[in-house]
Amino acid sequence: MRKISRKTLQDIEFDKVVEQATVYCSTDDGKAALSKVRPLEGRKAIVESLSHTSEYLSSFSSDYAIPNHGFDPIDRELQLLGIENSVLEKESIRKLVVLPRSVNEHIKFFKKTEELFPALAARTKELEYNTQVPDKVDEILDRFGEIKDDASPVLKNLRREMNTVRGQLNGSFGAALTHYLKLEYLDDIRETVVENRRVLAVRSMHRRKVKGKIMGSSKTGSITYIEPERVLTLSRKLSELEIEEHEEIQRILKELTDFMRYFTEDFEEQRKYLTQTDVVAAKAKYARKIDGLLPIIVDHLELDLVNAYHPLLMVANRERDQKTYPQSIRLAPENRIIVISGPNAGGKSITLKTIGLLQVMLQSGMLLPVHEKSRVCFFNNILTDIGDNQSIDNQLSTYSYRLKNMRGFLRKADDRTLFLIDEFGTGSDPELGGALAESMLEELYARKSYGIITTHYTNLKMLANELDEMTNANMLFDAQTLEPIYQLQLGEAGSSFTFEVAQKNGIPYSLINKAKKKVERGKIRFDKSIAALQKERSDLRKNNASLRDKEVRATQTANKLEDTQDRVKQKLEDFQELYDSYQRYIQLGKKFDQLAKDFSNNKKKRLLLDELMKLVITENVKRQPKPAKKSEAKKEQGKKKQVENEVIQKVTKIRQERKAAQPKVVVEEKPKHTFKLNERVRLIDSKSIGTIDSIEKGKATVNYGMFTTLVSLEQLEPVKK
Repeated sequence: MRKISRKTLQDIEFDKVVEQATVYCSTDDGKAALSKVRPLEGRKAIVESLSHTSEYLSSFSSDYAIPNHGFDPIDRELQLLGIENSVLEKESIRKLVVLPRSVNEHIKFFKKTEELFPALAARTKELEYNTQVPDKVDEILDRFGEIKDDASPVLKNLRREMNTVRGQLNGSFGAALTHYLKLEYLDDIRETVVENRRVLAVRSMHRRKVKGKIMGSSKTGSITYIEPERVLTLSRKLSELEIEEHEEIQRILKELTDFMRYFTEDFEEQRKYLTQTDVVAAKAKYARKIDGLLPIIVDHLELDLVNAYHPLLMVANRERDQKTYPQSIRLAPENRIIVISGPNAGGKSITLKTIGLLQVMLQSGMLLPVHEKSRVCFFNNILTDIGDNQSIDNQLSTYSYRLKNMRGFLRKADDRTLFLIDEFGTGSDPELGGALAESMLEELYARKSYGIITTHYTNLKMLANELDEMTNANMLFDAQTLEPIYQLQLGEAGSSFTFEVAQKNGIPYSLINKAKKKVERGKIRFDKSIAALQKERSDLRKNNASLRDKEVRATQTANKLEDTQDRVKQKLEDFQELYDSYQRYIQLGKKFDQLAKDFSNNKKKRLLLDELMKLVITENVKRQPKPAKKSEAKKEQGKKKQVENEVIQKVTKIRQERKAAQPKVVVEEKPKHTFKLNERVRLIDSKSIGTIDSIEKGKATVNYGMFTTLVSLEQLEPVKK
């Protein structure tokens, strides 16, 4: 890939995008690096950079936050490390040790999350996990950046001795303060600090009575500051110890600096990694601001941008609380060149700049504000001619400048070139300039280049209709209000609406009519036909939108009616089921009532038990799951009587077999159980559990809650809790 020219970057305002993204850098090095970002050369480098940005963006919505990568400027520190016998201050050491610590955090983090962030993890593979520098610094400096007492044995002894002397000094000064305070030699402030030493605030009239060193006096002369004699010796000793401490600290820092000097190359490499990480993070944060994402990257030449936004326009409109209109456009081998026409102020130039800016952003490793279904590729050349490029310095007219620029186009254009030209062919005589523009466009077409141009020339619109791999397009306008819709429509040329716009802006109709007579009738008819087609398309678009709205509303109404019908049907089925259930309970109640009457008349318990058993079995059969198909319901009703008869026959047969087998059954002797009152029991081979209310003559009254029954103790068995 060739280097994108500075002029192209200026035409599409790429620097403004970079400037907005730079705000999100957290380091000075990162800001400097991002401000120099330009389109990358080579597909591998672009894909790698895009992957880094996309993965960093995904970390914002994941549970894994990437560790901090910030650091302070270290140019001076690295410069000092390159000077022999130089000594770094404590703050400089603290700045440098941030580098290996941050890099170590990144190495550990991406080792754990390599599956989530493979591209970012790959960046840390070549970095060395360095604990030597942090460990060494931790031996010397505490977490506040101060020298530790045990940084060396000498320093430890010095500070212990200094603390002792300070204690003695404070004690001696306190004694002197108390002594002279009793003598009323001191002023109301009693003491102060002069030259970092505690002194007595003595009234000047008593200064000769206080032994010590005079350190100064107040502005009015009423107070004399005196260091008591008894603390002078201790102060001198403390000063000597402080000098020795400073010398020992300098020795320790020099030793530490010499140690860190061996890792200068590591510091440079770590700085480079953290700077690039800051650039990636800033790109990801900017992508989040403009709703950017990574579209589908294809190997072949295809640029299919769906709902693409101009990032600068989007940011500006959000601040103004205005709507931004997206554009959708596709360049492919069968549709390589698009000729956009139509009136001015319709959004043609913005569409052109949007395509160019997004392509340059993509090849610079930045994510795009497009739909996720968008498909993109990479171009070797991106050539632009947008805006009025009249050069005063070079004394070139607009047309001369454009011809010079077009010469560069023809020198560079090939089958992997994207060209973007605004107002193609303008600046000269319309007939001659249009003919030259047509020839140049044919040449670019012959070279298999991809591109988009905007024009008002009719011959270029006609050329786009004649060539297979070139398409006309127009920016939609409302034919009645002549207001732009900011939507690109592929497939047909656009009318300039020259006379219509002039009439709307108050130009007298007589002048407009005179102008129409001066133009060839064929051209007016052609432009009028285009305008009519656009008006018809605008009407169709409105009708289609209205029909779609009606269709949506009708579908919603139908869905609501269907849901209501389903709910009513379900309620009817529920009511029918409830009715059938109540009818069954009524029939069951009638049968129980009849059995009670029969038993009241004949007093035959066995007959009652047989009838109850028959009734229970019949009800259980009825509770079997119903067949899924409704057609089988009627058959089931017909089988009910047959099942009842079969059940009765089986019950009778089983009862006869038991009767016949009773004498032959050998009952195993079981240990006899002594039943007690309130004990939980049940009939043998039964599941119903009751409690014993009373026991009398081998029989027990068993309470089942709803009723009680008198049962022989031999028919009962105990139930464990």
